[in-house]
Amino acid sequence: MQVEKQGEQTILETYTPHTEKLIAKTFDSGFELAHDSYNAITVASDGRVYYVLSSDKHDVAGRMYSYDPRANSIKLLGDLTEICGEKGKNYISQGKSHVEFFERKGKLYFSTHVGYYELIDGMDRLPVNAPEGYKLYSGGHILAYDMKTGAFEDLGILPGGEGAVSMTMDVERGNIFCISWPLGNFIAFNVDTREMEGFGPTAGRGEGGTPGKDFRSLCRSLFVDRRTGTVYFSTSAGDIYSYAPGDKKLGKLEDVNLRIDYFGKYTPEQPGSMGYNWRKICWHEEDEVAYGVHGNSGYLFKFDPAAQKIELIERITSSLSRKSGMFDQFSYGYLGFQLGPDNETVYYLTGGPIYINGKRLGGLDEIGKGAAKGLENLHLVTYHIPTGAYRDHGPIFYENGDRPLYVNSIAVAADGTVYTLARIERNGRTITDLIRIPNPFAKQV
Repeated sequence: MQVEKQGEQTILETYTPHTEKLIAKTFDSGFELAHDSYNAITVASDGRVYYVLSSDKHDVAGRMYSYDPRANSIKLLGDLTEICGEKGKNYISQGKSHVEFFERKGKLYFSTHVGYYELIDGMDRLPVNAPEGYKLYSGGHILAYDMKTGAFEDLGILPGGEGAVSMTMDVERGNIFCISWPLGNFIAFNVDTREMEGFGPTAGRGEGGTPGKDFRSLCRSLFVDRRTGTVYFSTSAGDIYSYAPGDKKLGKLEDVNLRIDYFGKYTPEQPGSMGYNWRKICWHEEDEVAYGVHGNSGYLFKFDPAAQKIELIERITSSLSRKSGMFDQFSYGYLGFQLGPDNETVYYLTGGPIYINGKRLGGLDEIGKGAAKGLENLHLVTYHIPTGAYRDHGPIFYENGDRPLYVNSIAVAADGTVYTLARIERNGRTITDLIRIPNPFAKQV
């Protein structure tokens, strides 16, 4: 049992009300500067795990890798700045990808984002002053990777020098939809015609706005209703917008919103939470609804876009969080939410409180960005949609007893193995790398 020192206190793990825990395996991708990563991991149809490790340096780019479970080997696929054709041009680096990979006709589609920020008025901002010898960030790129040939294609660049903070794809029709950072512009792009069109801001001045005025946290997850090709996203004020290719502007849904009492009360113009935004959402083909999670409250819900109706299902935070009734420590909530390979089970990597002598370890009351307000465990929760079976599989630890931190991604393989990107202590420094969590149901087979 791991004992961790924190100041003058000793934290002793307690597993009540269950005794389950999961032991994750860590991998070494060889990137000693890897920083916190969000969303950027997917298990593709070839069985490989594709992921991007981020960089927060102006002169070091993020890197894309693949892990082959059959060969138990990791391969470096490329440097994001080089992939984007910017090597040697001295732009601030393409520091990360903030999105999942979307597979279409043997290619993986994704986009890039800035990883290096400038601290302005106490907030991380898109740089307006480039480091000496460098030029300002050029903008996020939409990229494709051919899984057979290993070739990359640079398909387009987002306007205005902004990165892509969120993206989804209609793989049938070839349409990509992005929200830019920091201003939150909505962008549509077709991979066949290479046509890109912008539709302006989605919420105030996004995360480039002034707190208390026009600041708005931006939606991190969009989904496509595959029946129609219409894409949907949320805002921190709780509104839901849609766009169908060919529309002249974004449309706000008038008969449904996310301003739900059980989600909590928020002030959208203040930083430090995602507000009423859904945190992560995905389309369910058979049920013809989207299943999503509200980040701070941890409520699983289903959204029927045709009926313009939202129905809360259950709070899918850890069992200890459910008992405490308190929000988890990551101020935005967690992005590690996905439908599993059976398309019936939700997998969710979320927080769980730590107790010292029966008392819950607290954290900061407020924080002005997406970050952890305090220390907590990582739990794997599953929810079986047809039966309503909720299960907390317990906290997750490494073999040496350390706990995974800053986990905001998930990829579930066909055999039920769960992959994510997490902080690891290695060679005296904290980096982010690939970890593998065993199939939580394997022991029941």
